[in-house]
Amino acid sequence: MTKVVVKNGNIDNALKRFKQQVAKSGIPSECKKREHYSKPGIVRREAKKAGIKNSRKKQSRDRD
Repeated sequence: MTKVVVKNGNIDNALKRFKQQVAKSGIPSECKKREHYSKPGIVRREAKKAGIKNSRKKQSRDRD
């Protein structure tokens, strides 16, 4: 459970920190994944595409 303490009555800062903690914990991306069912083959295909994309990004960064 994510908790944030409000300091000096500053709710805006507390809300900002809360949103950051929730995003860091991965809750929004997990909810997105669970919105609908994906067949196992599609999940593997997307994972493979993501791996290729990440490796290309890493190679381009290494060249610079």
